[in-house]
Amino acid sequence: MSPDAGSAGTTLSLTVNGETRRVTAAPFTRLTEVLRHELGLTGTKVGCDAGDCGACTVLLEGRQVCACLVPLGQAAGREVTTVEGLAVEGLADQGRLSPLQRAFHLHGAAQCGICTPGMLMAAADLLARVPQPTERQVEDALGGVLCRCTGYRKIIEAVAAAPKLAAVGNLSSDAEDPSNLAVGRAIPRRDGLPKITGDDRFGADTAPVDALWLRAIRSPHARATFEVGDLAPLYAAWPGLQRVLTAADVPGENSYGIYPHLKDQPVLAAGAVRYRGEAVLALIGDRETVESLPAEQIPITWSPQEPVIGMTAATATAAPQLHEASDGNVLIRGYLEKGSPDAAFAEAAAQSDGRWTTGFVEHAYIEPEAGYAQRDSDRLTVYGCTQAPYMDRDEVARVAGLPVEAVRIVPSACGGGFGGKLDVALQPLLAVAAMVLDRPVRAHFSRTESMTATTKRHPSRISARAAAEADGKLRALDFEGDFNTGAYASWGPTVAGRVPVHASGPYAVPHVRVRSRAIYTNETPAGAFRGFGVPQAAIAHECLMDDLAAQLGLDPLEFRHLNAIRPGDTTATGQLLEHSAGLAACLEALRPDWLKLRAEAEAFNATTAERRRRGVGIGCMWYGIGNTALANPSEMRVVLDRQGRLTLYNGAVDIGQGSATIMLQICADALGLPIEAFAQVVGDTALTLDAGKTSASRQTFVSGKAAELAGLDLRSKLLRLANAGPDAKLHLERGRVEVVEGDRSRQVKLARLDEDLEGYGCFDPPTTPLDEKGQGKPYATYGFAAQVVDLSVDLDLGTVELHRIVAAHDVGKAVNPMLVEGQIHGGIAQGIGLALMEEYLPGRTENLHDYLIPSFGDVPEIDIHLIEDPEPLGPYGAKGIGEPALVPTAPAIFGAIRHATGVVVRQAPALPHRLRALLREAGHG
Repeated sequence: MSPDAGSAGTTLSLTVNGETRRVTAAPFTRLTEVLRHELGLTGTKVGCDAGDCGACTVLLEGRQVCACLVPLGQAAGREVTTVEGLAVEGLADQGRLSPLQRAFHLHGAAQCGICTPGMLMAAADLLARVPQPTERQVEDALGGVLCRCTGYRKIIEAVAAAPKLAAVGNLSSDAEDPSNLAVGRAIPRRDGLPKITGDDRFGADTAPVDALWLRAIRSPHARATFEVGDLAPLYAAWPGLQRVLTAADVPGENSYGIYPHLKDQPVLAAGAVRYRGEAVLALIGDRETVESLPAEQIPITWSPQEPVIGMTAATATAAPQLHEASDGNVLIRGYLEKGSPDAAFAEAAAQSDGRWTTGFVEHAYIEPEAGYAQRDSDRLTVYGCTQAPYMDRDEVARVAGLPVEAVRIVPSACGGGFGGKLDVALQPLLAVAAMVLDRPVRAHFSRTESMTATTKRHPSRISARAAAEADGKLRALDFEGDFNTGAYASWGPTVAGRVPVHASGPYAVPHVRVRSRAIYTNETPAGAFRGFGVPQAAIAHECLMDDLAAQLGLDPLEFRHLNAIRPGDTTATGQLLEHSAGLAACLEALRPDWLKLRAEAEAFNATTAERRRRGVGIGCMWYGIGNTALANPSEMRVVLDRQGRLTLYNGAVDIGQGSATIMLQICADALGLPIEAFAQVVGDTALTLDAGKTSASRQTFVSGKAAELAGLDLRSKLLRLANAGPDAKLHLERGRVEVVEGDRSRQVKLARLDEDLEGYGCFDPPTTPLDEKGQGKPYATYGFAAQVVDLSVDLDLGTVELHRIVAAHDVGKAVNPMLVEGQIHGGIAQGIGLALMEEYLPGRTENLHDYLIPSFGDVPEIDIHLIEDPEPLGPYGAKGIGEPALVPTAPAIFGAIRHATGVVVRQAPALPHRLRALLREAGHG
């Protein structure tokens, strides 16, 4: 093929999904750019633009490639297949999905969906070559595509199942339930089909055609003052540059934050910066201009200052004050005291103490922040990835200088969040730009920008001690934890408040004292990340449990079972647990595997001549569902209109965890109509009520209860209209509801009603504030879990190989067992990263090549026991699972390393060089 010269580049032709396409662009243009922006095939996703994440995987001549690494010239004249081309004879209906797509849907292999197209294309390559692949072959073939949600196990299941599925047929995952109940069934995601066809729209996938582009200019210094010079020469040199925004351009308040009294982070820094990566200017113009303009041409004069790095430096006597309102750089303190800890320690038979540290951990969601903002008449609309649309609305209104009712947040599909998309990072910049220019403005963070500028898990330093009686009963715990909140408050107060409640673990401990602090530094802000400080605390309290069990000569599982908090016990806050405390049941479920695996490990270690040791460890957790000692309401409404359309207006954003399916299951059963009858609107603040943020493992429990109440409310109205009793059956068809009660049937003809029928539900879990000693009722219910890890340690390399994980989780009620299992798999994978590989170092690990997250080969076989200890307040007894899935994994891994080698890990992650040093100190060198 001979290229033709074009005015905007070179005209090349290639075959895309069986169709010849001609494109005019530079030959070195990335194939991702051509597919997405020239051909509109946004099913190919961009997560890194560096070949690290694999989200952009397509087939080139039938073999998988990262499209971000393929120049257009290399694809010219060749055949390219994207996810849009996978289906059989197109995507006109569900029956034409390929067997591979159907398998992904039926097995829950897509969670947030951002990596799914890449996974599908890599799997399609494999299945074309190996029709019946082994698990190892699946891992090898798909290993170049990263997933942060699933833990990979459901993906492996789906690829293995695909060859067995026909290309046609319905997408029901199980036989019809004669009771027609949805709760308790493994129903495929109701929002799943767009994820497997490439039709899901993430923040970077759509924007108004006339949208300008925004690029933030960020500080290269962790602490500095600066001045912006004359911008006129910049405009003259770059005609496509329409505006350079500074702090002075913010029309409202130039500050935002999570808490009403802590709006300490500026949209654009005003003369001083507090961390490397802080936004100081925003360039607005055409895409080519704003992306290519060299930062060194921007007239900024910097005056760097010595940064305050680390909590020791921040709390030193001579440390500079980073925020005026926080003496000694302590943002906030938490405190809890129960009983008489000092006296209890003096009388105890066994005691243990230690110090533990953890570092920054990056969320590493595969979708970087992206979206757009535009003004429509008197309303400002912001579209993009978020976990908390109503919180976003309030912060956007603040910086835009608008009343909240003049702001609309429309959530895009969200490619993972895990707490990192609770903070507004992109939204204030877009809002200010759209207000100032009165034009639509869009922005996409690069991978490096996302990792540089957004929040992380809080680094921690913990000192703790615990004591027990001779019979093994726990007596006391004393805990002190500092948490590095970085340059700005973010969720620091939540971490400092949640940790004291959870620091004693899921155990009955009569005497407890806990002190916590969130500390400002000149480092990346730390925010919410799947656990709000509880994962860090669990590493400490579970190590202490192993210490005490060893001192007393007790089995680690039996020691925990003896001390497991049970109904009738009181927590460290003095709260009486009346019901739904399933830790003991979790441990009982694990006991057979525990005994078998421990015996196998000890037999292996006694007989092997290898420089490898096998160990089996256990970790336990509990987690308060929802906000800590604060109001936590959710509202839902379900509408049956006069045309017979049934719609759930659901404000609970689904970031991959499955709430868009679970809310429908709950509401459907409460109303008494099948889930297939429902349409759904999710997250749009102009159309839904406030269901609260997607965090704190709260949506199933809190919003699910609101959805149940909304369904019951609508049901009661229909029964009243039909003069029917509570046990009547409902049938919806052709604009009418048939109400059947025994052998009696009545019809409600919807078109004859004066107005649509609406059901409303609101639920706010009953809690009480904590007093000055941390006493009160901070949560209405708690999730419980225990996990067992089987692994081996290479004594020479300090590397760890995971063999098997067995997890038991008390979820109250598994509304959708398949989705619950997927959450547990994904949480375990992130716990593996926390334990063994993930450590964010500002300035050094700001991409997915240097910052390692678990891939296929890092996540072993996982067996799950779902323990259903019903929570009476929850919808059909359900609680939450998002964060509990992660918390016990790292402690269990560290316990297994200890069992294998005798080494006690006190710094996470246990990187090979650190573990090797510990092994040498222990005499394994």
